[in-house]
Amino acid sequence: METFAVRPGLRRLGGWSRGGGLLRVALAVIALLVLAAVLAPLIAPADPDAVDLSAALAGPGGDHLLGADASGRDLLSRVIYGARTGLLGPLGVVAISTVLGVLVGLTAAWHGGWVDTALSRSMELVFAFPGLLLAILVVAMYGPGQIGPMITLAVAYTPFVGRLVRGVARGEMGRPYIAAYRALGFGGLAICLRHLLPNIAPVILAQSTINFGYALLDLAGLAFLGLGVQPPAADWGAMINEGQSAVLQGALGPILVPGLAIVLSVIAFNIVGESLADRVSRR
Repeated sequence: METFAVRPGLRRLGGWSRGGGLLRVALAVIALLVLAAVLAPLIAPADPDAVDLSAALAGPGGDHLLGADASGRDLLSRVIYGARTGLLGPLGVVAISTVLGVLVGLTAAWHGGWVDTALSRSMELVFAFPGLLLAILVVAMYGPGQIGPMITLAVAYTPFVGRLVRGVARGEMGRPYIAAYRALGFGGLAICLRHLLPNIAPVILAQSTINFGYALLDLAGLAFLGLGVQPPAADWGAMINEGQSAVLQGALGPILVPGLAIVLSVIAFNIVGESLADRVSRR
């Protein structure tokens, strides 16, 4: 998990994406994921939950283009339907954490003083707890599922957005247009929402895109541990969990197919996020 400051390796990827090719590939992957999630009932070749023991661990080809799992369920259909939970969960994490982070960051930056100190210390306190550990504790208390981990990770991700918004907003508040709006009698809420927030929105968008990839990975990890989306629902992390036994029988498809979907998705969102961050930093 990282904030707007990017790792050198990913920054080099962002540099390649400025040429257009890598960024277009990443955007194409994201577009395909969204289409798969929306059009899953129309494009999936089979019922993702249909059990056919006669086709158990079938290899690619024939009626199963990517093979079948230990229950004979079509892997292509399941990975297509898995895009729904694979994208919906991270979307909830990013949406909630972005709203909370923007609210906390703008409030801290605008008021300063003890308000800034209190909110900053609160963000540091939340930041000190690993998001995955916090999600595991919540699941232990309330049971597995998608909603609990999603909300917990959203709270854990909030400090990443809040600290970024606070820092950028404090720098933006030194610009003349803020003083001009204050002199004209505009209230703090109006200035923040109508003028300050739109000017820092590109930075927030870049951070949120990066967060999306990490949230996808975290939620898939929880599902793999049996703490997220539960079988027989088609979910990439749960599919890897179910496919572990197939490896002992020499069948790698049940793990490789959803694993590749997770890797490609995370890389695609990171490339787009790093590209946005790089463009914002060069403004």
